[in-house]
Amino acid sequence: MSEPTERSTDTGDDHARDGRTDTATQAFVAHRNLLFTVAYEMLGSAADAEDALQETWLRWAHVDLDTVRDHRAYLVRITTRQALSRLRTLRRRKESYVGPWLPEPLLTAPDVAEDVELADSVSMAMLLVLETLAPTERAVFVLREVFDLGYDEIAEAVDKNPAAVRQIAHRARAHVAARRPREVISPAETRGALAAFQHAIETGDLKSLLDMIAPDVVLLTDGGGVVRAALVPVVGADEVARVLGRIDAAMSLRPAQVNGYPALVLRRDGDIDTVMAVHIDNGLIAGLYAVRNPEKLSRVDRETTVSR
Repeated sequence: MSEPTERSTDTGDDHARDGRTDTATQAFVAHRNLLFTVAYEMLGSAADAEDALQETWLRWAHVDLDTVRDHRAYLVRITTRQALSRLRTLRRRKESYVGPWLPEPLLTAPDVAEDVELADSVSMAMLLVLETLAPTERAVFVLREVFDLGYDEIAEAVDKNPAAVRQIAHRARAHVAARRPREVISPAETRGALAAFQHAIETGDLKSLLDMIAPDVVLLTDGGGVVRAALVPVVGADEVARVLGRIDAAMSLRPAQVNGYPALVLRRDGDIDTVMAVHIDNGLIAGLYAVRNPEKLSRVDRETTVSR
């Protein structure tokens, strides 16, 4: 793909310029959901994904569209490069992060839940697996395995040749396969388990709680050093049940669709406190992901406050 040129800044026909701007806007809006999902799956942060899209738009708005054969491919290319740049910065920031780092929770629409593969790709469990990939590996994996882009198109996005991209894709696929959840659980199954889990917490039924969590269950709590949270993973049914048993009875628990799966939004006096997602394995809760860092909850807070 030849490098598109920037539009001339010389004065010209205003109507033609307005027409080009409208075309650029329409193309960007048409592909925005795709671009956001690419950026989010690469970054694990909705806020950073939005920033990447803003940078994508600023660059896209100055491209001479007459030199672009495929708007979608070129927009994905810009977004991927912006996300890669941010991902490298975020990786350095995470090295000094206080306690476990979890992805920023993302409210997802019902149609995402209906697409089991897409729901799995944005799940907390899967995003944590993607965190173990190098930046370029993560970009290649997301573009190939989630969005089924061709190797030539991916090569343009990550500035590699197609043969190298094939090798990276193979390596990333094997890496993820060795670490990803063993089975894909449908959102419907998760919803049933979560409802029973919510009832056990609300009623303080410790026995029922222990019956539904795996013996080697792991609880990760992300407070970011801002609010109280466990600084290391909490492991084992007894330890996890003990932590869950300390949830304030005055706290309200409401189900929400988060990262493709049912989750719980916990509020205290109307203010969001925690978003808790779960991972089910062999019918038991094997993983709990509790995001408490206020910086990661503002988006969910805005969207759930409107819908309450």
